[in-house]
Amino acid sequence: MDNPVCPLDYRYGREEIINVFGETSKLQFLLDVEAALARAHAKVGNISEQAAGEITKKATTKFVKASRVKEIELDTKHDIMAVTRALAEQCSGDAGKYIHLGATSYDIVDTANALQFKQATDMIKAQLKLLRKTLVKLAKTHKKTIMLGRTHGQFSIPITFGLKMAVYAMETDRHLERLHEGQSRILVGKMSGAVGTGAALGAHAMKIQQLVMQDLGLGVEEAATQIVGRDRYIELLCICANIAASMEKFATEIRNLQRSEIQEVAEAFEAKKQVGSSTMPHKRNPITSEQVSGLARLVRSNVIVGFENAVQWHERDLANSSSERFILPHSLILTDWIVYQMNDVFANLKVFPENMKKNMQHARGLPMAEAVMMKLVDTGIGRGEAHELVRTCSQTAIAHDSDLLSELLKEKSVCGSLPKKDITDAMDPQYYLGMAEHIVDDVVKKLTR
Repeated sequence: MDNPVCPLDYRYGREEIINVFGETSKLQFLLDVEAALARAHAKVGNISEQAAGEITKKATTKFVKASRVKEIELDTKHDIMAVTRALAEQCSGDAGKYIHLGATSYDIVDTANALQFKQATDMIKAQLKLLRKTLVKLAKTHKKTIMLGRTHGQFSIPITFGLKMAVYAMETDRHLERLHEGQSRILVGKMSGAVGTGAALGAHAMKIQQLVMQDLGLGVEEAATQIVGRDRYIELLCICANIAASMEKFATEIRNLQRSEIQEVAEAFEAKKQVGSSTMPHKRNPITSEQVSGLARLVRSNVIVGFENAVQWHERDLANSSSERFILPHSLILTDWIVYQMNDVFANLKVFPENMKKNMQHARGLPMAEAVMMKLVDTGIGRGEAHELVRTCSQTAIAHDSDLLSELLKEKSVCGSLPKKDITDAMDPQYYLGMAEHIVDDVVKKLTR
């Protein structure tokens, strides 16, 4: 294409998965289904093995060219009829007259879709596994790297960067589980004719459908209309959207932690050549994470169209066809891409423990307020009273631009209950990490295989 419009043609997406949805590949999947149908007919005795063999031999893009299919479609105004005629032209003897025998167009289209989904979801699974491995490595490396936890955009209590990565690793693992489980419902085809009765396939209709799907390695749509149930496609799109939401979540955290006033992590930046801004020479922007955030929103938006397509008139209409040509390949290609991009971000991530330590110090001890409160509770003070004591000291520290430790040491009720050493120890983040290290160890053990 000399002047491409879609950014998938020149900007986003890995070539490997884009090829699954390319024009030639799509044609080959359709031909694969037609060939499997012919072989099934031969097995039940409806056509000769010779005819099925000839159809199978010629059902490749080596013989059936996309350009010829387009020529025929200009006349037929029907894409699958164009495919079957182009295939028939290449078949010797009388084999051509048995092509597409007893099938409806969407027997071929939806079964070919499932073949595409099979390859695409396997590719996404592979990318998720790589990301999970990268996150596990970061979790292990930084299980003792202390940083500020933040809730509502404010200081909360200490956490470790390793625990943050362990959380992401487990979330990624759950997506792998969802995708694996979903494949059994998503990777199905049908071969049951115009309204699902299989009437045109004859007495062996059920056997033919079973043979075709076994041949292609797909599940069977047990009861269909003219199409495979679109609840299956909705599930696929929702899984993609769920994965996309996690990738944007991860990307947003990188973007926030790379902010100039935080600078606890940063995307890799090739200082010798990479340009951050056309006008601000100093800029180092988290461009990959920002790209992931933008594309993730597009993946999620496609779910709406998927739900709309589930509403069909009677046994089906054609309203779903045009939009599915966009949302199915785009959702799968972009999901694969943003997982791939997030893996690249994390695999090359710059982590700055010293900045994490500085930011903790700049917080003037406020993130340790809960730790002091719990120490006071241990002495027998009621939890509510302890909370109020430390809250008052915290608010005074904020109002006077002082530090929490100083205010605590001025408070008689605190000093009278806790020795100074206990107060000082409670203000040390390394003593208030709870089970963080243990959690990371458990996650690493579970996900290292």
